[in-house]
Amino acid sequence: MTQPLFLTPVFQERIWGGTALRDQFGYEIPSDHTGECWAISGHQNGPSVVENGPYKGKTLIELWDHHRELFGGLEGKVFPLLTKILDANADLSVQVHPNDEYANIHENGELGKTECWYIIDCKEGAEMIYGHNAGSKEEFAQMIEKGEWNELLRRVAIKPGDFFYVPSGTVHALCEGTLVLETQQSSDTTYRVYDYDRKDQNGQTRELHIEKSLDVSMVPHKDANVDIKEEQRPGVMLTTFVETEYFSVYKWDVAGAAELTQAKPFMLASVIAGEGTLKTAEGTFPIKKGTHFILPSGTGQFEISGDASLIVSHP
Repeated sequence: MTQPLFLTPVFQERIWGGTALRDQFGYEIPSDHTGECWAISGHQNGPSVVENGPYKGKTLIELWDHHRELFGGLEGKVFPLLTKILDANADLSVQVHPNDEYANIHENGELGKTECWYIIDCKEGAEMIYGHNAGSKEEFAQMIEKGEWNELLRRVAIKPGDFFYVPSGTVHALCEGTLVLETQQSSDTTYRVYDYDRKDQNGQTRELHIEKSLDVSMVPHKDANVDIKEEQRPGVMLTTFVETEYFSVYKWDVAGAAELTQAKPFMLASVIAGEGTLKTAEGTFPIKKGTHFILPSGTGQFEISGDASLIVSHP
């Protein structure tokens, strides 16, 4: 038995970032251009640190490397998942991610990047780019070369509470005024297709990756098939968003007291609204909006009480 692992987020500044991570979650952010909260991360570019218990001060990388029993003995070189909160204060670049095979060959053994988004909040009339209208690789390349972005890119209206599954190979971009919880494979590989010709603080345009983007993009685009299911149990509404080979993602809306079981190798949980308490055999722990934790292997039965919403995932 072991305690839940509460984690300190890592923040990443981005050209498109803002202040929503401070304004809505109360985090201390490094600047007014903070785009990403790496909430639960075992990635070398920003590993989370444990806040409590016998592993306090250790990174998630150290635990994965030396205490694999916490994760049910799951195999793999790296911790498989990465949970982020993204503040798209401006449009993100239009991008696409490789699959495992392509990333392993071209990105020094990095994992591919299939991801998904839960829209925590967004401005009125917000949208995102999800897919494209090209019918063939040749047409895709020609439209990029001619800069026919309005004709090429598909725009989708979004609202708080929406969920999108974004398999590797999907051309996509979050747009201005969007706050998102992202569950993804643990990868930091992104191929930029288009960046609106904007310049950074040094007057430089950011690198594009057209050749690799053409290699990995799904053409023609097909929307991912998402079959969302809801189940009401005492004290909690359980929503299943996806169950895939890379991850399964759920939302738990707790109102009262909910008795649940952790029977997976491990579970990641992020509180996106409200507050309450988490009670396991190891003790009782306060949780609130902005809290992130892992329920390790062997947690078994536990209880969450209060009024809170959590996004939960496991490999």
